[in-house]
Amino acid sequence: MRAIDYFDKGADANSERTAIVDRESRYTYREMREITRRIARAMRANGSNGEERAALYSPNDARVLICMLGILRAGAVWVPINSRNAPEANAEYMAYAEVSWLFYHSSYRKQVDELRARVPKLRHFICIDAEDGLNPSLEKFMDSGSASASEEIDWGDPYGNPDRLMGLVPTGGTTGAAKGVMVTDLAWGTMTEMASQYWAGETADRVCLTSAPLSHAAGVVAFVMTTLGATNVVMPAFDALEVLGNIERHRVTHMFLPPTALYALLDHPQLSDFDYSSLRVFLIVASPVSPDKFKKAVEVFGPCMCQSYGQTEAPMLLTWLDRETVAAAAAGEHIERLRSCGKATSAVTLAVMDEQGRILPDNTPGEIVARGSLVTPGYYKLPEATAEIRTHGWHHTGDVGYRDGDGFFYIVDRKKDMIITGGFNVYCAEVEAAVMALPQVHECAVIGVPDEKWGEAVKAIVVLRAGETLGEDAIIAHCKEKLGGVKAPNSVAFISAIPKTAAGKTDKKALRKPYWASRDRSVH
Repeated sequence: MRAIDYFDKGADANSERTAIVDRESRYTYREMREITRRIARAMRANGSNGEERAALYSPNDARVLICMLGILRAGAVWVPINSRNAPEANAEYMAYAEVSWLFYHSSYRKQVDELRARVPKLRHFICIDAEDGLNPSLEKFMDSGSASASEEIDWGDPYGNPDRLMGLVPTGGTTGAAKGVMVTDLAWGTMTEMASQYWAGETADRVCLTSAPLSHAAGVVAFVMTTLGATNVVMPAFDALEVLGNIERHRVTHMFLPPTALYALLDHPQLSDFDYSSLRVFLIVASPVSPDKFKKAVEVFGPCMCQSYGQTEAPMLLTWLDRETVAAAAAGEHIERLRSCGKATSAVTLAVMDEQGRILPDNTPGEIVARGSLVTPGYYKLPEATAEIRTHGWHHTGDVGYRDGDGFFYIVDRKKDMIITGGFNVYCAEVEAAVMALPQVHECAVIGVPDEKWGEAVKAIVVLRAGETLGEDAIIAHCKEKLGGVKAPNSVAFISAIPKTAAGKTDKKALRKPYWASRDRSVH
């Protein structure tokens, strides 16, 4: 089916149920669907036709999810923009993705001027929360389509448009703009149908709390929950105390957080002050979770903890570690499974492969590879990058792990030169390029190091040019300006020479070793 069809099925079955709550605003499924229809009609009335790219650039707000659905209903392609990126990086990605529509929040009006100047095809601007000069508010924009398109837009086909793009989702860049992962209706539908099965939670009165950014995995979870008729409660941002209080206040049944946010909840001094008995599915995604913290989470929140493993190229559900397995492991039965990311899900085949393309036996580390309808067709306009992740007839995840004799997968390292910090992907080459732009720097290597709060932290290893001086603070400030706070190094180490492999390449393994020596895996 088309992506929008999944929402409509949820709306059909739950028309008068509250679909979304955002501070003082509430919308039923009936009201929410009508707003998405008005957005789609207005887009069509203002020239949208076919798979035009429509970006969303906003902090958490109920209208982010509503506009996403309106974009999909119009037949356009959803492009989520990370508000934590530097404006320059977002402009580069939007130009590459050929974005022509921008739905944005007024808090980013200054960045919009830069985007207007740097994104050649960008011509439609809608401010979702207020009028902004010549740019209409969402409400005013919706009025522009009411007279010219009174009937429901129907561009579907009998097969559900399986090959049509529904999203062009950015993954971390290397030395330039991020790559655009082409998400088809087939891949999105595969993910949605599996998630509806795995995340149901054996309850009809579902309430999903969203505090992580809707531009990332939280938006995926919120979309899936609409197909289940859930009430999505949207928080403007993550705040540990507010999350704990909202679980009790709203009788939350479903929630997604990256490990770093889970750790903040577990460390909060008021953790024991609230009732968490309503929780049915507390999903951990985005990076490996500390087994000790996972065990404590079961003790605090109950047998609701679960985990999945995926990536932008195969969203959310390559593996599934169910609540029962996590609870049993926390109680001492196969305690090692607290380190696992679960078993392969129903719509994919997973294997472990060596460098020569041979499938490895159980308990032998190699690269995790995948096949199935969840996997992306590739990167937009990047055939070489697509071919690289398709060698030997499998999709290559870039994660090193093994499968045990019972079918559980364990991630132990990362083949990609990538850091996952606070649930966000940071590609080392992009940070290295920013540091190397400083004239005082002779050489730089960027690695991920363990961090109790963020899982991994970005660390720059720097060699200065002879006779030059440069401080840690200056490097970090430079990178924050160029890349944004997420990608900038948290720390800098100055050394006389960066170690090299026999082939003359930077020896990242040697650089990482001192920081990970006491760990049983090289991801955190």
